[in-house]
Order: sequence, then C-alpha cells, then structure tokens
Amino acid sequence: MVIMVDLIEVQTTVGSEDEAGRIADRLLSERLAACVQVTGPIVSRYWWQGTLEQANEWVCTAKSVASLYERIEAAIRAVHSYEEPQIVAVAVLRASAGYEQWVRDEVQLPPRQGQGPTP
Repeated sequence: MVIMVDLIEVQTTVGSEDEAGRIADRLLSERLAACVQVTGPIVSRYWWQGTLEQANEWVCTAKSVASLYERIEAAIRAVHSYEEPQIVAVAVLRASAGYEQWVRDEVQLPPRQGQGPTP
C-alpha cells in the first residue's frame, strides 16, 4: 500500500436512476472520473427547509483526482435536479499502486503550471 493524497471519491445523491446515469455519463465522457459507481435505491431521511423528508435516492461515487474536483462539481451541478445537491469529496488515504495508476491513466489531468497540453 502507498499513502495517497491526490485520489478522491466524489459522491452525490440523486432522485432517479436515470439522473444518476446522466451524471455518470457526463463525468466519464469528460474524462473527469475513471469510474462512477451507481448504488440504489437507498432511503434517505433528512431535514429540508424545516421539514423532515424521506425519499428514495441513488448514490453516484466518482473515482478521480483532487485536482479535478472543481470541474467535477461544475459538471454535476450542470445536470443535477436538486436545488442544493450533496457533492462531497473524500480523500483516499491509501490505495494500491496499480489502482492509483489506473485512475490517473483514465482521467484527463490538467496541465501542470507553466506547461501546455501534451501533444
């Protein structure tokens, strides 16, 4: 195992399997995630605007790198139907070297400062 600080998992919840698919497709097509797992339905119980609510939801978990977080959040918000969606990133503290490399190989990393895109 190698200590990692750059890999992240970004989660959001949505109200339908179709919406989860649209978010997954967008993140993958823009190369912002190496993988998006969709889990559900789950039952969420929560407070919203002073009222206790309950809803069936699906969870999207995107595997990516921290340097892409802002773009991931923007892509999710562009297609998400909720007024204020849950969008949270959790740092991956440890991962196998092969998994880390796979994630890095599959996402489109932004160019390093002072460098242009590679041909």
